[in-house]
Amino acid sequence: MTYRVCFVCTGNICRSPMAEIVFRARVAEAGLEGEVVVDSAGTGGWHEGDAADPRTAAVLAENGYATGHTARKFQPSWFSRLDLVVALDSGHLADLRRLAPTEQDARKVRLLRSYDPAAGDDPDVPDPYYGGAEGFDACLEMVEAASDGLLAAVREDMEGRAA
Repeated sequence: MTYRVCFVCTGNICRSPMAEIVFRARVAEAGLEGEVVVDSAGTGGWHEGDAADPRTAAVLAENGYATGHTARKFQPSWFSRLDLVVALDSGHLADLRRLAPTEQDARKVRLLRSYDPAAGDDPDVPDPYYGGAEGFDACLEMVEAASDGLLAAVREDMEGRAA
C-alpha cells in the first residue's frame, strides 16, 4: 500500500518544494521509494507552472539535493488520496483544515516542525521569499531537522496500517 505525503506552503516555489525534495531524499535513503510518494503544492496558484525559486534551487544544489520542480495549487479533492498533508506554517495549517471536505481529512493536516523536537514553541518555517540567501539556508535547516521525525512518523503510521 502506497503512503502519500504532500507538503504545502503559499506559492509552492520556496518552502514546500524544498521540503518535498529533502523528504524524498530521506525516503530514498530509507529504501522506501516504492512505498512513499512525496509531492508538494501551494495554497495559492500565483506560481502554477513555474520552477522553484532560483534561491531554493541553489541552496538545494549546494547541499547535494535534486532541484527539479513545477509549482501547482493544492486542490481539496486531493485529500481523498493523501495520507498526510504537511503545512509549512500555521497559516497554511488553518487554510488546509478549512479546505478539508471532512473532519477526517482535516486530521491529516500537520505542521512540519511538529516533527522536530528542537522546534520548541516556534511551529512555523518562515517564508524566505522576501529576504536573502540566509533565509533559504535557515529554511533548509528547519526542513532537514524535521524530516527524520517525519520519516519515523510515516513509518509508524505505515506499520500501524499493515498490522
